[in-house]
Amino acid sequence: MSTPHPPARLARTVTDILAPAYLVMGILLVVGRHSTDNWAGLGWGLLAALFCGGIPFAVILLGVKLGYWTDKHVKVRSQRAIPLSATMASVLLGITLLVVFDAPRDVLALVMAMLVGLAATMAVTVCWKVSVHTAVAGGVVVILIQVYGLAMSLLVLAVAAIGWSRVALRDHTTAQTIAGAALGATAAAVTFGLLR
Repeated sequence: MSTPHPPARLARTVTDILAPAYLVMGILLVVGRHSTDNWAGLGWGLLAALFCGGIPFAVILLGVKLGYWTDKHVKVRSQRAIPLSATMASVLLGITLLVVFDAPRDVLALVMAMLVGLAATMAVTVCWKVSVHTAVAGGVVVILIQVYGLAMSLLVLAVAAIGWSRVALRDHTTAQTIAGAALGATAAAVTFGLLR
């Protein structure tokens, strides 16, 4: 078995380190902490991260272990319906808990933006293999810009790096990564902007 070329190794590293579950959990912790004047915000972020990232990622890993899906990135479009539906159910449960326990507005707005982005991604995935990696990354960058200001715009470079990695690994076309980023960014901008 041959060793992957350096660009392929770098692409795999970028894809794995900046995977959707990690970005989702990270942004929830950051926005959660920012949402209150004390450390309680981090607790809200942890709760949301459990339902929006932790549980969905565990479902995917279990599905891979049981042989239902090829890999943790679920790159085969026909295999995406169940993990995306499980993610949707987990996010809806998380939203319910956040509403019942009166979570900070920014945390709830962020989770709602994730739900809208997930629904849009699911709708497109029925017909076309849009990039979930770049959709999540695009949404994360838009949220960070709205919370912390235009200095966060530099993170667009990370979205481009993720897009490059998905194309370099031949998991997506350039169009699928661009469409994913635009879809995620739009869902985040509109939903988070309206609800926060």
